[in-house]
Amino acid sequence: MEFIPLASPDIREEDISAVVQVLRSGMLVQAQHVQELEANIAIFNSTKYAIAVSNGTATLHLALLTLGIGPGDEVIVPALSYVATANVVELVGATPVFVDVDIDTFNIDVTKVESNINAKTKAIIPVHEFGLACDIEAIISIAEKHKLFVIEDAACALGAQQNDKLVGSFGIFGSFSFHPRKAISSGEGGILTTSNASFASNVKIFRNHGVEMQDGKMEFVAAGFNYRMTDFQAALVNSQLKRLSEIIIYKNELASIYLNEINHNGIKLPVIPEDRNHTWQTFHVILDNSIDRDKTIQDLRKIGVGTNYGAQCIPAQQYYYKKYGINSSDEFPNAWRAFQSGLAIPLYEKLRKEQILHIAKILNKLNS
Repeated sequence: MEFIPLASPDIREEDISAVVQVLRSGMLVQAQHVQELEANIAIFNSTKYAIAVSNGTATLHLALLTLGIGPGDEVIVPALSYVATANVVELVGATPVFVDVDIDTFNIDVTKVESNINAKTKAIIPVHEFGLACDIEAIISIAEKHKLFVIEDAACALGAQQNDKLVGSFGIFGSFSFHPRKAISSGEGGILTTSNASFASNVKIFRNHGVEMQDGKMEFVAAGFNYRMTDFQAALVNSQLKRLSEIIIYKNELASIYLNEINHNGIKLPVIPEDRNHTWQTFHVILDNSIDRDKTIQDLRKIGVGTNYGAQCIPAQQYYYKKYGINSSDEFPNAWRAFQSGLAIPLYEKLRKEQILHIAKILNKLNS
């Protein structure tokens, strides 16, 4: 069987055609197709506004800036995620406060959030890790009690739900990414959802050099950024968005094969709570201590299966450890375990079911 990479975006002829049309038009940056994408995502995600930007990290950065969060403020983030979740907090001068995750779902442990709230806490950034909705209803309840903002990091989870409500529509902001490992991709790109008109307007100003149109003229009213999305990126996402529901259904079919066929005592499978769906940006398992995760990654690659670790234990990364000196294995044992023993295995819409079965069989023979 041919080499199976960990991820591979499914760019089809109709997607390429959509991009080519934009390239031929000469209108390349933040034009008609960006506006269409924003309208389409707002409708899809049941929010009033969606603002397209250059990447998924920019979305979080703009959300924090718009909320006025900065030096002296604290923002609660999960200890397991991609580092961008905490980096944006650092970039605005605030302090990330890490909370351990649930080892079954890899999402923030809601039972440990409230004890980390104090007078300096201004926001919570829960992550819908690997495409599974976190217990966002519980997070919203805690945030309302303490008058905190919730910025949903849903980079991996476009289409995920809790109790039939879409992630990215619970908090004051929802942040999504179109990186190539996501269900639909523009290479780089992101979108920020909100139902707050004032916040949406401010995000649009910040993403485009601080420009606001006044009496038909450009006025520079803030020190903004160039976080614009190109029109051909938007056309690429718009084309794929039409089949997103089909992609999620198929990825769940593939995931079911893994869940049914992997029966190794040394492999812990992910858990999906009954009130949520999973969009499977990543199928992430935990290996027993008897299995060398890093050696397993190399061994699997040699026999034709691309794998990797899934996410970082952020406070254990060099920058954060040097700055805050937290012993992650003691303070965040679940995030540390997921980082040290977690394995991301292939699951994407271009895979065939026989390939998933093939991978499951290989995993069942680990250390045998």
